[in-house]
Amino acid sequence: MPIRIPDTLPAFETLVHEGVRVMTETMAVRQDIRPLQIGLLNLMPNKIKTEVQFARLIGASPLQVELTLVRVGGHKAKNTSEEHLLAFYQTWEEVKDRKFDGFIITGAPVENLPYEEVTYWNEMQQIFDWTETNVHSTMNVCWGAMAAIYHFHKVPKHALKEKAFGVYRHRNLSPASVYLNGFSDDFQVPVSRWTEVRRKDIEKHPDLEILMESDEMGVCLVHEKRGNRLYMFNHVEYDSTSLGEEYFRDVNSGVPIKMPHDYFPHNDPTLTPLNRWRSHAHLLFGNWINEIYQTTPYDLQEIGVDRR
Repeated sequence: MPIRIPDTLPAFETLVHEGVRVMTETMAVRQDIRPLQIGLLNLMPNKIKTEVQFARLIGASPLQVELTLVRVGGHKAKNTSEEHLLAFYQTWEEVKDRKFDGFIITGAPVENLPYEEVTYWNEMQQIFDWTETNVHSTMNVCWGAMAAIYHFHKVPKHALKEKAFGVYRHRNLSPASVYLNGFSDDFQVPVSRWTEVRRKDIEKHPDLEILMESDEMGVCLVHEKRGNRLYMFNHVEYDSTSLGEEYFRDVNSGVPIKMPHDYFPHNDPTLTPLNRWRSHAHLLFGNWINEIYQTTPYDLQEIGVDRR
């Protein structure tokens, strides 16, 4: 089944053009099934691009998924029009009485700030606590993952001397994990961050399991069984051009930046990068959605009851 999003959302035409099956509101009401309810808390500046990236991965599932776009209420977006936000987004305050089968919390361009100095940190803490009772499974990404693992376990982030930037080889540390079903032993993942979490800090918490790791870039994916949470510290959702856009943005702004590692063919920025992570991105999100489908209650109101 395809993903269900508003017909007028800009991502709609992009996804259709790419061959992703998208369901209109009219088509959805004809099917006598309960679609999975997945929320996307979008903290990224370019919200439309991020919507497409995650909707593409969710829409590849054979299950019907209804995607709800969510934003923090305590922060005014500078790079997305107010008209778009009003038309397609709800604030967390507006959805906090709902239950979700899955919930994605994206990265945010605030990783160099201490968590407590982020203007919407108080709201983020409330959202993290809310996921314990109102969400069956949460996928936290990049800064969202660092913030969540800090909130729940006080795992600190550490500043890097230079930006971790490029495409890096990663290892499958848990082939038996339901989230890594179909993964090869060795695969590549885009990385773009100024901070990191470290294995030694995660290993202090026996309920946290490291699923993916890079010899060069460290921990990539962590699973927490008790909270039914995934912490993805890198960007499997990135488009083929995302790292290049970040690189040229910084170059054109005069910001010191190294060329992204193993990204441009022959390290030539005039050549078009090859996407070498797309299949594993689809595998990860497909496995996550399948696990949600297998384990979530049919009655949405039962979500979170056993964690109280």
